[in-house]
Amino acid sequence: MPLKQIIVSLFRPLGPVSLREKIISAIGGFLGIFLAAFFSQNFGAEAAPLLIASMGASSVLLYGAPHTPMAQPWPFVGGHLISAVIGVTCFLFIPEPLAAAAAAVALAIFAMHLTNCLHPPGGATALAMVIGGVEMHRLGYGAVLDPVGLNVVVLMVIALLVNNLSPGRRYPMLATAAAGEKSVTPMAFGRMKLSKEDIKNALRDINAYIDVAEKDLEEIYSRASLHAVRRRMGEVTCRDIMTRDVATAEYGDELATVWEMLRQRKLKGAPVVDRARRVIGIVTIVDFLKRVDQTQHPHPLFFDRLRAFIRRTSGLTTDKPEVIGEIMSAPVMTAREDTHIVSLIPMFSEHNIHHVPIVDKDGCVTGMVTQTDLSVALYRYWAAMP
Repeated sequence: MPLKQIIVSLFRPLGPVSLREKIISAIGGFLGIFLAAFFSQNFGAEAAPLLIASMGASSVLLYGAPHTPMAQPWPFVGGHLISAVIGVTCFLFIPEPLAAAAAAVALAIFAMHLTNCLHPPGGATALAMVIGGVEMHRLGYGAVLDPVGLNVVVLMVIALLVNNLSPGRRYPMLATAAAGEKSVTPMAFGRMKLSKEDIKNALRDINAYIDVAEKDLEEIYSRASLHAVRRRMGEVTCRDIMTRDVATAEYGDELATVWEMLRQRKLKGAPVVDRARRVIGIVTIVDFLKRVDQTQHPHPLFFDRLRAFIRRTSGLTTDKPEVIGEIMSAPVMTAREDTHIVSLIPMFSEHNIHHVPIVDKDGCVTGMVTQTDLSVALYRYWAAMP
């Protein structure tokens, strides 16, 4: 990536969030931490201030990005409490401090994954239980309730109040649409393609920080659309649409031989295989043509240069390719016979290829699918739609 693009990416805005939302996030963070510190100082344990660090990280999620999965109640509550239990346990049973600290964080991550409550600041809580000092160690498992539990309760109450009293916010995010809010029917947009501007406008309408990049949203939408098409099409695999009588070449075949094969069979490309018919590359007409421009020939006309390039050199030495293995494209993208044809769409579009060799489980070529084959199959599907 060019240096200019790297520098620009460092300062790319996270999302189109309004100034009002940013102010509400800051107010929520102030209230949450202030009240957590107040209750901890007046009603909590002496080691309570140490936990403010991990709770400060949680505040960024609870008030700055309340719509993200990691900011929801169970990840927040479960992430801190489970991590605190693990941290105390590691301190008590692992005598080496460095090993105990590393184990606490690692086990906290694993446990949060297992219990579906991944919350990044939970790792800081687990670590605090190990390196928190004498006062924290004296509390033992009591630290799970106070100060960790006390801080969790205070921050959660403030999150519920701030996020639900602020216009446009709701917390927690439920799986179903809010009351009175109509959900968008995916089928209504089944044949439309979203643009980058459409996604930006949608994020602007939501007016909240979503922890997914715009490019990732485009990718998610595109792949979800492919899965929707696949579900509605049923199981149509490469085996069903591939050309079985595949013309192949081997690494040592002469250029003229392969060119003549492509010309006679009116093909634009052919897979290159080894003696076991395993695909090792692909050769297309483009591979021939671009080498002609790279090779010095005295002939002024292109087709004269092409014929000179394909013709085998009569002498003992040469400065041009003589066998197909020297001009083939490798490695080559292939697909298994049981691959659904929808999976070929991103292969063709993202990698700018026109032929996909189809192979069996051993990598041996059994067929070929071209862009035309795929287009015809998809057209038949769309034409059959009600």
